[in-house]
Amino acid sequence: MCEQPRATDLLAWYDRNARVMPWRVSPQDRARGIRPDPYRVWLSEVMLQQTTVVTVRAYFERFIIRWPDVAALAAAEDGEVMGAWAGLGYYARARNLLKCARVVADDHGGRFPDTRAELMALPGIGPYTASAIAAIAFGRSETVVDGNVERVMARLHAIETPLPAAKPELTSAAAALTPDLRPGDYAQAVMDLGATICTPKSPACGICPWRAPCKARRQGIAAQLPRKAPKVQKPTRLGIAYVVRRTDGAWLLERRPDKGLLGGMLGWPGSEWSAGPRPCPPLEADWRILPEEARHTFTHFHLRLKIAIARSDAEPQTGAFIAAEAFRPAELPTVMRKVFDLAAPELAKSDKIKG
Repeated sequence: MCEQPRATDLLAWYDRNARVMPWRVSPQDRARGIRPDPYRVWLSEVMLQQTTVVTVRAYFERFIIRWPDVAALAAAEDGEVMGAWAGLGYYARARNLLKCARVVADDHGGRFPDTRAELMALPGIGPYTASAIAAIAFGRSETVVDGNVERVMARLHAIETPLPAAKPELTSAAAALTPDLRPGDYAQAVMDLGATICTPKSPACGICPWRAPCKARRQGIAAQLPRKAPKVQKPTRLGIAYVVRRTDGAWLLERRPDKGLLGGMLGWPGSEWSAGPRPCPPLEADWRILPEEARHTFTHFHLRLKIAIARSDAEPQTGAFIAAEAFRPAELPTVMRKVFDLAAPELAKSDKIKG
C-alpha cells in the first residue's frame, strides 16, 4: 500500500525551513505564544493577490511604517493610499482595502472578526482571503488554496484534470489534509513547499517532505502537473493620452470613475480604450504626437497608448490643472506614470528650444 501524505510531516519540515516574511510569525515565535497580527495577515493577503512575494515585501514594509494598524489606515486619505498602492495593480483592491479598514475600525471596534463567514462579509475579502486570515491569524481549521497549493495537490495526487476545471478537485484534496492542529502554520507550509521545492519547473523532489506519498513523482510526471487549459490570447486595445502643461507648470489631470480599471485614480485625460479609439482632446492646443507609445498589460488585455503633448493655458473641457508643487508622479497608476515618463522629457525639451 502506498504511503499517505501526513500534515505532521509537512509541519516538521516547515518548522525547519519556513520562509521569513515581514507579516509572518515564525514557528518558533508561535511556540513561544506569539500570535500573528490579523491586520498584518489581512494586509499581506490583499497585497499578494496576483502579485509576487518579492514585489509585495517592500510595499508591505512601507505601508506598515506609514499605517501601523487598521485604525491608522482607516483614517488615511484615499489619495495617499492609492498613491502608495501604485505599482501593485488592481486598484479596486486598494479601494476595498480602505473600505474594509473603515468597516473594521467603525463597526468592529478595530478588531477583525475571527471566523471565515464574518470575514467574508467585509469589503474586498473573498473565500480565499477569508480562509487565509481565519487559519493564519485565528487558528481556524480552514482550507487555504492558492496557486502553490494547487500545484502541490495536483502532483501529490497525480490529478491530471487541467486547470481551471480541476479547482474543485484540488480544493477537495487540500481540505482532506488540512489539520485541526496548527492550521495556520500548515497553510503557510504548503505555500512554502510550492514556492521553494514543488516549483513550477524542475521540482526538487529529492528533498521534498512528501516525496514518498507523491503519486506524480512515482509516475515521473511531476514537472508536467498541474495541466492547464490552452491560454486565450489577450486582445490589444488602443487609446490616446493627452498630457498638457500650463505655462505656470501646472499639469492637466482627471480622476477616473470609481468603477472600472484604475477607478478613482488620477490620470491623464484620454480616449476610451478600444480597437479604434476616437480622438477627444481636452482643450484646444497645438498637439504633438510622440513617436513612442506607452504600453501596459492588464489581466485581460494589452494596452497601447499614443501620447499627445501640448503647452496651453486654455480652459479644459475635462479634468483640472494641478499645481506643479502638488503633483506627485509617483502616485500615478503605473500606466499613467509610463505616459508621464515619456511625455515629461519631451515637454522639457521644447522649453529649452523656446528658451
